[in-house]
Amino acid sequence: MTKWRYGVFAALLPGLSACATGPAGEAPSIELAKLETLPVPAEADYEMPAGTARIRPLDKLQVDVFGVPDLSRPMRVDSDGTLDFPLIGTVAANGLTANELAARIEDGLRGPYIKNPDVMVSVLESTAQLVTVGGEVDKPGQYPVIGSMTLMKAVAAGGGTSTTAQLKEVAVFRTVNGQHYIGLYDMKAIARGNYADPAIYPNDVIMVGESQTRRVLSAIAGVTPLLTSGVILVDRLAR
Repeated sequence: MTKWRYGVFAALLPGLSACATGPAGEAPSIELAKLETLPVPAEADYEMPAGTARIRPLDKLQVDVFGVPDLSRPMRVDSDGTLDFPLIGTVAANGLTANELAARIEDGLRGPYIKNPDVMVSVLESTAQLVTVGGEVDKPGQYPVIGSMTLMKAVAAGGGTSTTAQLKEVAVFRTVNGQHYIGLYDMKAIARGNYADPAIYPNDVIMVGESQTRRVLSAIAGVTPLLTSGVILVDRLAR
């Protein structure tokens, strides 16, 4: 992961005005301002209309051939970007939208096998829509972002936290328009309903505990009340 130098871009802090800025904590680059949530990525496949996301190798698809249930099934795109589809053999899928792939399968089935095939393709899991979960979780790794994902759901996808996990030390790393942001959260406070479970998006990196998160917390020690709100940080000096 990119080495971060940390500065506060947003925090809900007692006594701060909406436009307050300036150094805080132990790091001179830390600035304070008021922002309640991490910025949402401006461009990502999850924002695209249904059927328009580009298929990539290892994506998991659902292919439905209406009226022919024996041909309807979940399928994984091969590493070379192709599908081995019944009756018609190898179908190139890489770079196509779901709608384009459906039309290609219809063309292959039409005539010899089905007079007027009607095919629908849905992307179940996309390699472009993964979140990384690490630190003090039972199964660290990358997991697909399916539907609406939150921090708590993402950590659950990673097998939940370990018995020694520091639930007050959870960081979400996100890049938006080339800028690196960090959200700091207390999962115990979220579970109690102190504040909302934050949304998670593709390419986010979640760290539960671990030294990297603790370095961020130590830089702003005594400044941020994680029990009553999340804290949003930004690295303005990142290269």
